[in-house]
Amino acid sequence: MICRSTDLEKFVDLGRQPNGNAFPDGESLSNEVFYELSMSVCRKCWLVQLDDCPSPEELFTDHPYVTGLNVPVVRHFANLARHIVAKFELPHHSLVVDIGANDGTLLSEFRKLGMRILGVDPGRRTGALAEKAGVTVCRTFWDRDSAAALRRLNVRPRLITATAVFYHVPDLHTFVDGLAEVMDDETIFATQCVYLKNVIEEVQFDHFYHEHTCLYSLRPLIELFKGHGLRVIDVEFYPVHGGSFVAYVVKDGSRIRESESVRAALTREEAAGVFERKTYTRFARRVADNKRQLTRLLRELRKEGATVYALGAPVKGSTLLNYCQIGPDLVSAAVEVNPFKIGRFTPGTHIPVISEAQVVREPDYYIVLAWNFLEYFLQSHDEYLRKGGRFIVPNPTVQIVDHRGAREYR
Repeated sequence: MICRSTDLEKFVDLGRQPNGNAFPDGESLSNEVFYELSMSVCRKCWLVQLDDCPSPEELFTDHPYVTGLNVPVVRHFANLARHIVAKFELPHHSLVVDIGANDGTLLSEFRKLGMRILGVDPGRRTGALAEKAGVTVCRTFWDRDSAAALRRLNVRPRLITATAVFYHVPDLHTFVDGLAEVMDDETIFATQCVYLKNVIEEVQFDHFYHEHTCLYSLRPLIELFKGHGLRVIDVEFYPVHGGSFVAYVVKDGSRIRESESVRAALTREEAAGVFERKTYTRFARRVADNKRQLTRLLRELRKEGATVYALGAPVKGSTLLNYCQIGPDLVSAAVEVNPFKIGRFTPGTHIPVISEAQVVREPDYYIVLAWNFLEYFLQSHDEYLRKGGRFIVPNPTVQIVDHRGAREYR
């Protein structure tokens, strides 16, 4: 996808899975479409990439994820917007374009800081939510053509953002061509991505799903931008999404110099073995071990008569449930706040999705599918834990959490 090499090595196969964000209703349970879900690593540029990519139109035009319902992400976006405006001393009324704007949550934070805002996102449902919030969104995918259209309209952004979207792109080169089309020497591109180093070290295999066409370490990303007359000048790391980074990118003609953070990050990646085959072989073994641990625990709990619900029904949860073949016999329900999911079923595994308000008697255990927000759930479910409830956290090893802390399941 970056260097166009065919020297790819498959290192993990998670089986045939449906679109993890397509929640069927009772009438469509038998009509789901399944795709291969496996990941390969390029042995030339070391990009980790999806082997089989469904069309972006199928994945994103009716996307059910709503940023504004995710409290930790909303808080993160508020802090990130303030940080970027201060970091680059963005002038008042600068134009911010957000690619993958969703319901406009991030853009709304920039608007509070005196910026002009514009979103680009093909989503129908989230686009309607953005418009209700007063955020203008161009309902299209970002590529060289949509960027050229903005250029013809004399749209000149000072900042372009793409959070949790730049690794959803099947054609990286046309995406970056679009950036180069509208950027000038003053423009900053800030992209937040799940960090491959964290995925490998913490066995976060459920970050692999059909929307994620690739997962980045910094080195291949630098090569991608370099091929389009752009350069990475800074990188910052955040705990959100289980470990992510924000890379800041400018045109070659920009006067902004590269931070030492870039070289330091590359050194850490090298030391972590991100560019070694054995790292991916070891990762695959740990994924298989994780599956055995988790399914054994759930079967034991079923024999004991314990009730287990899923806490959240995120797309990463679909990967975990389908790979481990966990259905309603092991997990009775998934509890959600997103109205686009409630009343439907988890993709492929058909666990009923219910509203938090429907939970009359809480289960003995919650399996935390949205484990990347565990700290938030520990706070919001403190009373549940103090009354004897327990969490099951699936990775990096299976853990059981109660009000006293966590213990590893063996």
